[in-house]
Amino acid sequence: MTFTLNEEQLLLKDAARAFCSEQAPVGRLRKQRDAKQNGRDPELWAEMAAMGWAGVIVPEEFGGAGLGYVGLGVVLEETGRTLVASPLHSTAMIGASALLIAGSDQQKAEWLPKIAAGEVIVALAVDETPHHAPGKSTLAVSGDKITGAKTYVADGHIADLFIVASADALYLVKADAAGLSRRELITADSRGAADVKFDGAVAEKMSGGVAEIDAILDRARIGLAAEMLGQASAAFEITGDYLKTRKQFGQLIGGFQALQHRAAKLFTELELTRSCVLAALDALDRNAPNLAEYASLAKARAGDALHLATSEMVQMHGGIGMTDEHDAGLYLKRARVAEALYGGASFHRDRYAKLLGF
Repeated sequence: MTFTLNEEQLLLKDAARAFCSEQAPVGRLRKQRDAKQNGRDPELWAEMAAMGWAGVIVPEEFGGAGLGYVGLGVVLEETGRTLVASPLHSTAMIGASALLIAGSDQQKAEWLPKIAAGEVIVALAVDETPHHAPGKSTLAVSGDKITGAKTYVADGHIADLFIVASADALYLVKADAAGLSRRELITADSRGAADVKFDGAVAEKMSGGVAEIDAILDRARIGLAAEMLGQASAAFEITGDYLKTRKQFGQLIGGFQALQHRAAKLFTELELTRSCVLAALDALDRNAPNLAEYASLAKARAGDALHLATSEMVQMHGGIGMTDEHDAGLYLKRARVAEALYGGASFHRDRYAKLLGF
């Protein structure tokens, strides 16, 4: 089966690439890091929302564009290329998906228009240990109040609304709710996160259970895989340009056969990853029954490809690739965080095998 972008999706991709290269290049992340902003850039988020990105998958009746997951995926890919630090993934992908899947009519009416307008930042709180282990939760529920703790909540330090997963249920908790506290984390990728505690915090229950939690997590994984594809593609292109300009022993290093073989292997891995990611996004729009398989395949493949791309980026640049002045380190650090988020490659290879009955 051949997967191609339609005209509307191509226009969205081109607009996203132009915006990210002009308004949010890698240098913007570097400035944020040096200023210790820890992923805070409200001006950039407002500009992205004005572009309509926050509401790409939100239905038109709630103020969104209703362009589907492939549309949002191509935007996430372009933000990955320049390491854009924004809550686009946590809010536009995960937050909107969670409300569409498990939100009541009232919850959708209250929060989806705010997401589409970029007026609220949403964070998914699911893990309680250093490792991704959905379903293993000690969250206690008493009436409309929850007690427990969640670790490494991506964008949790800037979130206005939390979607909290217990072992078999989902809850909405406002960030300013009494009984909620968070400890901001300084992360290697300069994006920021938080450990969040709930001590009798007022929570609003969403519909659904384990199946809905898995569905939301699979959307988180596929969206992140799209962003990781963009990061890996940019790392490959930057490295390729270096091979074409750097000289050693009187000739371009791109002429050395050993480096050509390594570049060719990376190119192949990226093309395979692109196919997996696009297929997974398409499966979301088709509501494919085997979506979980697509999600784990895409996340595992993206993790392996990004790990290889960023490692090769550092190694092929030689000494300069080890310096902070070069962007290679920024790509590598973001890669290592993204690889682990919502399950690493080993987690998803194991899950994929189990889904296929092995």
